[in-house]
Amino acid sequence: MERYICVHAHFYQPPRENPWLEAIELQDSAHPYHDWNERITAECYSTNATSRILDEEGWIVEMVNNYSNISFNFGPTLLAWMEVHAPDVYQAVLEADRLSQERFSGHGSALAQAYNHMILPLANRRDKYTQILWGIRDFEKRFGRYPEGMWLPETAVDLECLDILAEFGIRFTILAPHQAARVRPLGTDDWEDVSGANIDPTTTYSVSLESGRTITIFFYDGPISRAVAFERLLRKGEHFAQRLMAGFSDSRSWPQLVNIATDGETYGHHHIHGDMALAYALHYIESNQLAKLTNYGEFLENHPPTHEVEIFENSSWSCFHGVERWKSSCGCNSGGNPKWNQEWRAPLREALDWLRDSLAPVYEQRSSELLKDPWRARNDYIQLILDRSTPCLENFFVEQAAHDLEPSEKVDALKLLELQRHGMLMYTSCGWFFDELSGIETVQVIQYAGRALQLSQELFEHDLEPHFLELLARAKSNIPEHGNGQLIYEKLVKPTALDLEKVCAHYAVSSLFEDYGEEARVFCYRAEREKYLLEEAGKTKLALGRTKLTSEITGESARFCFGVLHWGDHNFSCCIMGCEPDDPWAPKVEAVFESFTRADFTETIRLLEAHFGPSTYSLRSLFRDEKRKILDIVLESAITDAEASYRHLYEYNTPLLRFVTSLGDPPPEFLHYAAKFFLTFSLKRAFEEEVLDLADIENLLNEARLAGISIDAATLEMVVRKKIEGFALLLFRSMEDIFLLQELEAIITLLAHLPFRVNTWKVQNICFQLLNSQNFADLQEKAGQGHEEANELVGLFISLCEKLHIRVSQFMIG
Repeated sequence: MERYICVHAHFYQPPRENPWLEAIELQDSAHPYHDWNERITAECYSTNATSRILDEEGWIVEMVNNYSNISFNFGPTLLAWMEVHAPDVYQAVLEADRLSQERFSGHGSALAQAYNHMILPLANRRDKYTQILWGIRDFEKRFGRYPEGMWLPETAVDLECLDILAEFGIRFTILAPHQAARVRPLGTDDWEDVSGANIDPTTTYSVSLESGRTITIFFYDGPISRAVAFERLLRKGEHFAQRLMAGFSDSRSWPQLVNIATDGETYGHHHIHGDMALAYALHYIESNQLAKLTNYGEFLENHPPTHEVEIFENSSWSCFHGVERWKSSCGCNSGGNPKWNQEWRAPLREALDWLRDSLAPVYEQRSSELLKDPWRARNDYIQLILDRSTPCLENFFVEQAAHDLEPSEKVDALKLLELQRHGMLMYTSCGWFFDELSGIETVQVIQYAGRALQLSQELFEHDLEPHFLELLARAKSNIPEHGNGQLIYEKLVKPTALDLEKVCAHYAVSSLFEDYGEEARVFCYRAEREKYLLEEAGKTKLALGRTKLTSEITGESARFCFGVLHWGDHNFSCCIMGCEPDDPWAPKVEAVFESFTRADFTETIRLLEAHFGPSTYSLRSLFRDEKRKILDIVLESAITDAEASYRHLYEYNTPLLRFVTSLGDPPPEFLHYAAKFFLTFSLKRAFEEEVLDLADIENLLNEARLAGISIDAATLEMVVRKKIEGFALLLFRSMEDIFLLQELEAIITLLAHLPFRVNTWKVQNICFQLLNSQNFADLQEKAGQGHEEANELVGLFISLCEKLHIRVSQFMIG
């Protein structure tokens, strides 16, 4: 009997970018990482690209790209982020699809996904069509082929969605077993009720659509998928393999496909080392010839449907009430806050639906003056989202423009299309999935609505915001301080809204600490410096300038003159004024600088306001990352003073701390805090030195142990990790640098003495690559010929690899 296994992983993160910056700002909740995308990439996406297979003693014997052995989809917006911020992982994902085509009879394992994870049954037909089309075009751009299958967000489905998929030539999608209603053999009328997840998931099914088209459905194995996601099946790879094999039955006479589907983040983020359990399970199944690994495209080619299925429309995999989780308080939630309710979901959706439906007719009317077909232009706008280069922009307008557009008309056309893009981004499913209206995912979708409202006001000169906020106020937060949706909008969304003047304020203040040069990119804006002067007087700085700012998204541009005074510490005064290229410059500069030279700062501010407008901007005007960076700079002296005070307090009381610890009693809280601050600060500084003083580091660690002090492990782990990764990258480029190899080997030896575990994943990857390299083979050959330095290098490198628990014997020559 033919037995096949297919594991599908749905990898997805909601778009987290600030709508005005097109970048993810610092998210403190993801500490010690910059943001949640970065954190989950480290914990899951990257680990699945180089997953470990261990031997009986827990040593690494092989590294595999899990993606090439499974079926998977990545959300397009996540891939767009990954392409820029995790290019090595991005390339591993693309390479996995290429390798899977070689392995699975020409069928790639990657599936497309509807663009920004909108719940399609709750969308109008126009949005469904665009979301599916954008998902396909994004997939083609990245993977270089047309997708065979598409993942529906939350597997939420109706017949209209399936018909649009079929219209685009998508051959299959994946659903949960409880989404099947009844089945029958093709060509018969013998329907069988399979509701309640009673469908057999080991074969394929065809859905007949009113249009006359058909599409294939794979139903995943519910119990095994649930065990993987929620029942800790990934604790041991062999158990995972055995559970997969238990999905087969000798009573079936047809070729069986045991297929499961879960969130991809299950393999590493939700369950640490879940990627390794997956890698080992598939290795175990293949090496013991228990079943053949396949993907959906290959299985469908060889085993087309023999049965027809009818589905439950408006159903999904993560809501037992259909798709209510995204529009009502149905009872589905994360379970972490049992006293909260989700009554806010309905008014949030109603407010967004009203906004969408209010924007559609005015978009169509205004766009018709500029574009041949407003809705076709929206569909094709994905071309610009994927490539905003000047040639692509010009080609787009050649195809879409109703006439030869003036520059200002092109700006309006792009704003109209951005209006529609944000009008779809605001429906990203995570906005409703979790428990609270003020959660970061929900605030994110309200931010997209805020950007759409801003664009609407700029384009149509009518203000939809008041009525939108009336509707949003009906959504009540579970947290009293947040009140309702209107208050959340005013507190968490409105302050993030930008225009070009606010971008200039950021540019002006941050220019005191960063040399932007003649041209610079400030997030999604281009800054062209026309004039710039900087003077300093002690801790006080004054900058005057003129710059032209242009949005890379809409092409909108404006010129500003600015003056910014930094009094020291956190005190900034920044004045901004729109200007023209021929506005007089010298008189303004002379008057302001003359007062600054006299240290008459009160007069300097008066003149700044007279020549550059009122001082309405300060350090608060900076974007989050730059604000944090500048705060770190201005706080540096305060931190140094604190470090000196804590050092004195700690060193004076060290004997007392050690004595108290030896008694087994906790140290006084104020002494513990002082010691923790001093020792953590000292260790952080020691590990950040270009040349490490390992003896000093060991002394500090010993002091912490003797004093019973728990240092800040999360902060130090990241510092140490970055240090050893930097050394490993240098080693990769220059394996024959014996001093570098000695230094790295010594630091890795030190890790065993740290009171916390350091993630050596990247270092292991690099060393494993080097073991496999021709470089290492050549070194071994030289060592075998009696070359003394080569012999020492090989010995050091073997020692390093063994300390990293990499089994080296299989790579040794002779």
